[in-house]
Amino acid sequence: MARITLDHLAHAYRADPHTADDYALKEINHVWSQGGAYALLGPSGCGKTTLLNIISGLVRPTRGRVLFDDLDVTDLATEARNIAQVFQFPVVYDTMSVRENLAFPLKNRRVPRDTTAERVEEIARLLDLTRVLDRNASNLTADMKQKISLGRGLVRPDVAAILFDEPLTVIDPHLKWQLRSTLKEIHRTLDITMIYVTHDQTEALTFADKVVVMHDGAVVQTGTPDELFERPAHTFVGHFIGSPGMNILPCKVEGATAFIGNQAIPLQRTYRALYDGERVEFGIRPEFVRLQPRGSGLPVQVRRIDDIGRARIARVEMNGRPLAASVPEDISLDGDEAALALDPRQIHIYANGHLVPGEPIGEGRT
Repeated sequence: MARITLDHLAHAYRADPHTADDYALKEINHVWSQGGAYALLGPSGCGKTTLLNIISGLVRPTRGRVLFDDLDVTDLATEARNIAQVFQFPVVYDTMSVRENLAFPLKNRRVPRDTTAERVEEIARLLDLTRVLDRNASNLTADMKQKISLGRGLVRPDVAAILFDEPLTVIDPHLKWQLRSTLKEIHRTLDITMIYVTHDQTEALTFADKVVVMHDGAVVQTGTPDELFERPAHTFVGHFIGSPGMNILPCKVEGATAFIGNQAIPLQRTYRALYDGERVEFGIRPEFVRLQPRGSGLPVQVRRIDDIGRARIARVEMNGRPLAASVPEDISLDGDEAALALDPRQIHIYANGHLVPGEPIGEGRT
């Protein structure tokens, strides 16, 4: 088990990088605490798998260091780092039984037979593999084979970290929730550092204690699931986290008032002068925007109302800009004209994509 430190880490796949755009992974300074459950979350191509492969030793960074505790492992081979890695697709020995597959990492390290057998039984029970332990792996489904891959990663109790690269891709959708819960329970039991790469926000937010959100090769925010939802530090986080994502609209800000077109919206903070040339935006999540009858708030045009099961979401336009808003159960609308009520405590202002903190002007301002 180890604390993992990324020290001024960056990586480019070209030989002579000069600008930030040349780097697939822009400079990162980060510490993964021992025993933490982390997720690397972002869209395809954002650099998360590159970062995972640098931690595992499959890729050497262009610059910077990787430390396990205080040991610099940047130039150590993968096998010397004492980690386990679970990949997107199953890695199993088809000619072996499930029991032999699970035991293989321990047998390679000459772990005593009795200890190996006990550990294999424990992992098989946690992953619901007990009933197939003596079956040949070649006869199992892709779901079951990936469970074996997970088990091979989890079976060693002495690893510095376990790295998961989108491990539930081949898992049947109705089993994914169960396996995420199982991995979370195993993490609590084993107290091992786990880093889980995914593009699926549900996987990230249900597995991890802390989520590292990546965009265009850079880390744009690290935080708990609640922090990412309640206070996105970057417009990409606001857009990417949540379903639907945050409403983000261009605006002008003067002191404690935001202007979206000709609509003035009072804020609970006052903001510095946001100069010409900065991209200034207004952000609020649909959960904090409520559809109202016309004349009772900011005027909008209703384009449609979607029923997403747990709630209804209105798709509206304000000054030609699309927004999403929650729909109260008892609302009665007359035609497509309506209004919005915004929770002022949940409004965020961004400049060039980054959250602007602002200065509090007192509680209870509306």
